[in-house]
Amino acid sequence: MSLVVYMASFLLALAAILLRRPRRTPRSPLSTATRATAFIAAVCFFWSAPVTLAAVNHATGIPNVGAPLTYCSISAFSCSLIILLIHWKGGPKEQIRRMTRMTVAVYGMLVIAIVVLFSLADAHTERLTDLDTYYANTPYMKEMIALYLMGHLASTIILSSVCLKWARDEVTGLLRLGLRLILAGLLLDALGFTLAKVTAVVARWLGYDLDVLSTTVAPPAAALGALIYSTGFVLPRLASAAAAERQSLATYRALRPLWSAVQDVATAPVAAPTWWQLWWQLPSTRLYLLEANIRDALLQLTAHFDQQVGHATYSAAVERGEQTERARVASEKAMIIDGIRRASGRADRPADPPEKFRVTIDLVELANAVRRLLEAAPEQLRTR
Repeated sequence: MSLVVYMASFLLALAAILLRRPRRTPRSPLSTATRATAFIAAVCFFWSAPVTLAAVNHATGIPNVGAPLTYCSISAFSCSLIILLIHWKGGPKEQIRRMTRMTVAVYGMLVIAIVVLFSLADAHTERLTDLDTYYANTPYMKEMIALYLMGHLASTIILSSVCLKWARDEVTGLLRLGLRLILAGLLLDALGFTLAKVTAVVARWLGYDLDVLSTTVAPPAAALGALIYSTGFVLPRLASAAAAERQSLATYRALRPLWSAVQDVATAPVAAPTWWQLWWQLPSTRLYLLEANIRDALLQLTAHFDQQVGHATYSAAVERGEQTERARVASEKAMIIDGIRRASGRADRPADPPEKFRVTIDLVELANAVRRLLEAAPEQLRTR
């Protein structure tokens, strides 16, 4: 059983790592909540493995101390699921903060109650796989077990009801698939884990033995259910991240002709990419570095710019009926392309650079113009 639980823990931890945000992107509460949920789920399954429980009990010298640790992590996981749902639903920021604080307060009190009840209970016989049923009738342990099961069941019911409502609304694509996965995982968790645990515990209260539901059915059902509904939460986020990376890759490729035309004037050293960067560096990171190098090179080309070229292009664009902003962009583009020619030594008169220059033009638009000129006359836009 430990192997199954550890596998679930590993996959959830991997999901938390894959969901990390690029360092340059603004922090998103939804992204943070998603990663936190996946990480807490990984910790939860790690602590619940019998091998881990035995190691914790042995290290602390307290029999069954791994039980409240596991129950607290399950409660924290239930809390994180509700918080993730709150952020996923959205709404006014103050309302989100208020609901988040309320959820943390409720489950925080649940965690404190679990710890207090365990400290009051007489549970000196170590039980690694059947603690719930073995101590089902023990004072304080009985209440502790009932509390953590009710806390987890409450989060499952809340999530199921909200996701079922959303699934009936007009949602399509990966969001619909994500909701269906969440519902399937929650159903498996509710029936395979919570209901099985509750049935086994209640059977002990009534004098019957259905421990197999708690020891054999519940753990793998909980692991599989958590993987399914965690995938449902993560899938839309990964899909949007993948779409953003595809767009970054397309932009990176579009900027390559512009970099080829200006890279020789860049004074800042550009390190050759290593095999690790080529394999593992995200397209968004490569694009960020390429844009920085291009802007640095363009600023260094300012000495080769001719403001007369810019003025003439601006006037011609205005006479054609172009709007002021488009005329300014055309002027900047013409001045940059003329500056690249001058940097390569192809100019019939000295440059008249502007006193101040700031690159405001869209780099992809500039790159497309450079690409067209390179295709027409490759030798005209090569810096020395």
